[in-house]
Amino acid sequence: QVQLVESGGGLVQPGGSLRLSCAASRSIFSINAMGWYSQAPGKQRELVARITSGGSTNYADSVKGRFTISRDNAKNTVYLQMNSLKPEDTAVYYCHAVHLRLGVRYDYWGQGTQVTVSS
Repeated sequence: QVQLVESGGGLVQPGGSLRLSCAASRSIFSINAMGWYSQAPGKQRELVARITSGGSTNYADSVKGRFTISRDNAKNTVYLQMNSLKPEDTAVYYCHAVHLRLGVRYDYWGQGTQVTVSS
């Protein structure tokens, strides 16, 4: 079992930056992949960025070049650095973890943090 707690959301002007943090309740060293999803009002939750235990990353096309995902195994934390924010980035951002153990997949979600990009 892993509890995920996000922080760092808030209100920012277009062109601004935010850094989201996702703190896990235990070591993330063995977590196969961690990621950030966004969900805007009336829309489905969608992948923003993912990082594997080996450090490989992938991003949604809409955030490539603007967002950076990273993980600090020593702090059991995953980050999402968000630069050049746009109003369309406004959403609730959820941290997600996938753990494969003995052939079983376990998915864990945080409670979400609101990001609002507006002037």
